[in-house]
Amino acid sequence: MRRLPPLRSLEAFVRVARMGSAKAAANELALSAPALSRRLKALEDFVGKPLFDRKSQSMILNADGKILLDAVSPALDAMAEAVEDLASDGNNFRLRLGVLPLFGSQRLIPKLPELRRIYPKLHIDVDTSAHAEKLLGDVIDAAIIITDKVDPSLYSVRLDQNMVYAIASRTLAAEHKLERPEDLTGQTILVHSEMPEIFKAWCAEVNVPNLRPASIDHMDSGPLMLEAAANGLGVAIMHGSHFSDARDPRLTRLFNFEIQSPYSYWFVCRHRDMRKRVVRLFHDWLIKTDI
Repeated sequence: MRRLPPLRSLEAFVRVARMGSAKAAANELALSAPALSRRLKALEDFVGKPLFDRKSQSMILNADGKILLDAVSPALDAMAEAVEDLASDGNNFRLRLGVLPLFGSQRLIPKLPELRRIYPKLHIDVDTSAHAEKLLGDVIDAAIIITDKVDPSLYSVRLDQNMVYAIASRTLAAEHKLERPEDLTGQTILVHSEMPEIFKAWCAEVNVPNLRPASIDHMDSGPLMLEAAANGLGVAIMHGSHFSDARDPRLTRLFNFEIQSPYSYWFVCRHRDMRKRVVRLFHDWLIKTDI
């Protein structure tokens, strides 16, 4: 048998290549940064050439790295699937699903009892990591993400088309007399870090493109944004469905504009994974469900 590089080095290489971040890959592998670097160096020493262009904090696949990734990635995926099939008890189905916390808590989890009644042997492991699409085929089988555009190499289905609301605490709205979009001048704006362009798009639609807030604060959690707004820490510019689903009496919707969001929730997975029964069952249920 031909000599092969260490499997752990190949796994580290594929994780970094897919996620585009050594830090994120180290977290997923539960490794320190130096330990991850040693594994990558061991692989580069084995093949006799660098596989990444290293620039400050980023690691970008070079031409040789892309060739190696295309060659070994399918084989590693096949190995992982074979081990999972062997380890399963043959009776239960297990889906590894990536989903953002706000969508999960407000929209998915309340519907899962229905799925359990239909498929009592289907079980779901939930991963709430950001940028779940980068974990497809590695840590997760499928994901529900929010984005303004989906990687065209993925299978995808749009799950909704949302409206953007300005949301504030009733106390803040009354004290500062927030009656027109112009009144947000000097206010702190809260924006989800997964939707960085949403405030700019909202301003353009309500005809205040030059609005100057005191600050634009980013959060990576929808529930935290709502809680921050409820406590008067700023005005949240976010999807109206989150406001409606929260039913928080401390909050109010400002103004009366119906602004279509550039961002939507999408179901995504690799095309090959749609052949997996567990992915297909969940996908078919999801698109038929009012979620």
